[in-house]
Amino acid sequence: MKKKILYASLFTSLTFFHYSCQKEISVSGKETSSAIAVRNSDQGHLQQTKTFSSDVAIKWMNMQVWQMYKYPGIIGNVAYSRHYAYCGIALYEAVVPGMPAYQSIAPQLNGLTDLPKTKPGAGYHWAASANAALAYMNKKLFPAATAENKAAMDELEATIQAQYSSETDAAIIERSVAFGKAVAEAVFNWSQTDGHQNINNPYTAPAGKSGGIYWTAPNPMPVHSLPYIGNLRRMVSNSGEGAELPPPPYDELEAMTVEVINAKPAPGTNEFKMAFWWRDFPGTSTPGHYISILRQALQKKQASLDVAALAYALGGIIDVDITISTWQDKYKYLLARPFNYDDVIGQPFTALLGAPHPEYPAGHATLSAANAEAMTAIFGDSFAFTDSTFYIYETTNPVGSKQPPRSFGSFREAGEEAGWSRLYGGIHYRISIERGFWQGRKVANNIISSLKFLKE
Repeated sequence: MKKKILYASLFTSLTFFHYSCQKEISVSGKETSSAIAVRNSDQGHLQQTKTFSSDVAIKWMNMQVWQMYKYPGIIGNVAYSRHYAYCGIALYEAVVPGMPAYQSIAPQLNGLTDLPKTKPGAGYHWAASANAALAYMNKKLFPAATAENKAAMDELEATIQAQYSSETDAAIIERSVAFGKAVAEAVFNWSQTDGHQNINNPYTAPAGKSGGIYWTAPNPMPVHSLPYIGNLRRMVSNSGEGAELPPPPYDELEAMTVEVINAKPAPGTNEFKMAFWWRDFPGTSTPGHYISILRQALQKKQASLDVAALAYALGGIIDVDITISTWQDKYKYLLARPFNYDDVIGQPFTALLGAPHPEYPAGHATLSAANAEAMTAIFGDSFAFTDSTFYIYETTNPVGSKQPPRSFGSFREAGEEAGWSRLYGGIHYRISIERGFWQGRKVANNIISSLKFLKE
């Protein structure tokens, strides 16, 4: 009951805050010269974060997804959850001083300390702080980007800053940019201590747990196998409490595999298109797909910057911690994939998709269900949207050159479809998807219940 109350409190507060933001923006008229003079003074946090649009966040989300799409294949698919989380946290911390009802979440995150403070009594342009923070984070998180893509990030930062420089005094812009960069630098330095350097260390399966009912590691193992990503530092220390899964039913593997074989859809069917819509990699990456959906939701809602910061931070934090729980269980149980066990039972088939890590639980089920809870907490339970991610980014696909966008009545509906798409893709069993949904929601709700954005 307490958890439900906390969840409702977060959602109600965010919703009220969001709608009040929109009301204030919509009724603001042409500024008088005296108002401009006051706004440009050096006294006080004269503009709250909610008075700025989410355009700066949307543009950097689009850039981040583009970088994921174009980045060399040296980052494992779900490892991009780190990019999602650290950028979201940097954005939130760079603008939260302009959100009077909200507080820094740094003390509640695992090991994040000593963030810079704003200058007491001084004015800030929070969108300029956001631009500086997101530019810094993306450049640092994509160090091997091509020269062309590095230049694109530099150009975006400069273009946005030039726009903001025309809106207020140079001193305010300089102060805001310096603060945003300082926050981002602190967050990035923290990110370097989470253990990500070891997530693809050499792996050897335990004795007697390779082949047959167990997953056989590919040789060589690609970066997407991520055998030790479960050892990453959690964002929220207690996020995995009570979220561990029981063992899969190894003795039912033949029947489970036959179900997957029989579920393979014919080309052109909705299930066939679904499998490839949620393929995600190669493409934007799975976390990148969630960022793309968030970007589209912000655009549809015409959200203010405070809402974008809350959503980006919460979604990313949940995405990292559910990845940790998922991969811990994957490498604990080492369940064989349907497209491997089919040969064991003498019923070989060709799956539509592939995956280079253990089967149980289904990562798309866990991650998509968890991210759906995060987005529902921000935007509400019946937020309908159309996802055009792979119409924009993907140029080649078995479905055709361009897949038409897919529409959903809610984030949870989209999350469910993402999970079930892996059954049709031939890479996950039904029970792995169903239990994956449960685990994703459990981790997400652990975080939503304990992470306090609002001041008490």
